[in-house]
Amino acid sequence: MIHIAKTAGFCFGVKRAIEFAEKLSAQEKQIYCYGEIIHNKHEIKRLESMSIKTAYSIDEIPDDSCVIIRAHGVPKQIYDIFSQKKCKIVDATCPFVAKIHRIVKLEYEKNRRILILGTSGHPEIIGIAGWCENAIVCENIDAIKANFENGILSSDMPISVVGQTTLNRAVWDISVKFLKKQCTNIKIFDTICNATDERQAEARLLAGESDCMIVIGDKKSSNTKRLYEISKTLCSDVCYVEDASELSEDFCNRFHGQLIGITAGASTPAWIIKEVSNMMSEETKFENEDFAAMLEESLKSIKNGEKVTGTVISISQNEVQVDLGTKQTAYIPLDELSDDPAYKVEDHIHPGDEIEAVVIRVNDGEGLISLSKKRIDQMKGWETIEAAKENHTIVEGTIVEENRGGIVATAAGVRVFIPASQTGVPKDESMSQLVKTKQSFYITEINRQRKRVVGSIRAVQQEARKAAAEKVWETIEVGNEYEGTVKSLTSYGAFVDIGGVDGMIHISELSWGRIKHPSEVVAIGDKVKVYVIALDKENKKISLGYKRSEDNPWTIFTSKYSVGDTATVKILKFMPFGAFAEIVPGVDGLIHISQIADHRIAKADETLSVGEEVEAKIIDINDEKKKVSLSIRALLTDEAADNNEE
Repeated sequence: MIHIAKTAGFCFGVKRAIEFAEKLSAQEKQIYCYGEIIHNKHEIKRLESMSIKTAYSIDEIPDDSCVIIRAHGVPKQIYDIFSQKKCKIVDATCPFVAKIHRIVKLEYEKNRRILILGTSGHPEIIGIAGWCENAIVCENIDAIKANFENGILSSDMPISVVGQTTLNRAVWDISVKFLKKQCTNIKIFDTICNATDERQAEARLLAGESDCMIVIGDKKSSNTKRLYEISKTLCSDVCYVEDASELSEDFCNRFHGQLIGITAGASTPAWIIKEVSNMMSEETKFENEDFAAMLEESLKSIKNGEKVTGTVISISQNEVQVDLGTKQTAYIPLDELSDDPAYKVEDHIHPGDEIEAVVIRVNDGEGLISLSKKRIDQMKGWETIEAAKENHTIVEGTIVEENRGGIVATAAGVRVFIPASQTGVPKDESMSQLVKTKQSFYITEINRQRKRVVGSIRAVQQEARKAAAEKVWETIEVGNEYEGTVKSLTSYGAFVDIGGVDGMIHISELSWGRIKHPSEVVAIGDKVKVYVIALDKENKKISLGYKRSEDNPWTIFTSKYSVGDTATVKILKFMPFGAFAEIVPGVDGLIHISQIADHRIAKADETLSVGEEVEAKIIDINDEKKKVSLSIRALLTDEAADNNEE
């Protein structure tokens, strides 16, 4: 009898990486994977047939290429190098490994020594160690003790401990127990993947009750080696193979009528597991029954809640019929295809298509299996949402409604609530402006039991603003010009956002003329061109200029007029000593009382009135003091002289 472990085969991270690669192969002509995407030579060979080439050095990858980061992850400097090479990076790092990278980076920045428990030289360990400097890698308790004896580690040293995701749980527990007693300043981060614990636990149970144990997986796979080691301690006959070709006929015949347990590493595809089980079935007979047929039948046993893959046979007005390779008839009611009210079956599904669904009801009496595609989409959506929260990645969704507390978005088929305070919309503005728009947000809270997901648009905006601000502060200099947005106005000036950083235009820098309030020149929301006139990087203060030298009224005046020229001027106001008149907007000239008429007058308003336009001669320009002297009398004298000549 053959018993296959439920946890055998691809884990979430491996499956995710393979799906990334398969989807990418349909979009790109040539793809490179830096290092083996997973530890399985058969899958790597299959992906090569899809134009996905494994590169073992950066030099093998041309600039501007499409590059997949392997599931085991890579050091930070690899990302930097690919960015410099202008490569398109598709990050297939397992979310649980990426979480370790973030922990290591943050702990190292706190000046703590990083201790990694795992297999030295393993790709995952190399990747983790690349997010800090001088990490210590120990495979077991003896290696840890040796580091203390050699003085590399000490009891008072600030140490942060992480573990390889596939580490043997027993090794971790023993090591942590020792470290807690030994160290006075230690932080423990249990980063062993739950799937690893479950796989190892099931392997223990299966090995303990089996006469023979077969462990399937690549010889370079760390987690498969752990399964083999566990199985060896509980079962006397254990066979470690990469595929069915390594099983000998003699081995298969030895276990006639006995219980055979099969488990497989996280990088082992389902088709290899099936080949191994089929071979054992063909060779192992009991009471004249073919165990391959029995296994095949057991593999096809359908249960409620199970994910299945089938082929679309036909489409009717009420349902889609699907072939699952079983005796029962399987179908998907149309209302179980999608939550989208605009969904059209004919645009998405055709006979012959492969389709994934989840079993919602099995009626053995009638021989019917009812399926749901929209529920599998929701399940995948939850995986996507959970991975996004775990990996702190941005999610894109569509805002579908507004309610009293905030707005609701849909992302990957999952409803996400975004509180009003996290929408990024000011309190005095309506959130309805976001409805039916696509928005980017982070997932901040998940409660799967209550089907509650909370997101934040504001967090994305703040992060983008912070990144933009850092970029501005790196490059900003006096004289730099920016296009910014007026954010607020005060009595003394206007505050302008120049890309994540606010600067202030003093009221005196807004206009060449005199103004009482900034609102006379700009309004909140205006796009304005400004330039930096002063900087205080220590206190993060920027002074901006708005008025341009080419708009300087004095420059305009001097480019147009010289001493001796005649100008049409407008009388502005009277003084005891004369009258002021506007020559060009922003430049006034003085007509002294002695220069108003060709005869003596007591007051300027005897011959002039405010607002009146008159001709005057420019008799003096003082560039230093920006003052102009005008004369009406000079023109009258010139006119009289001309008349006398005539």
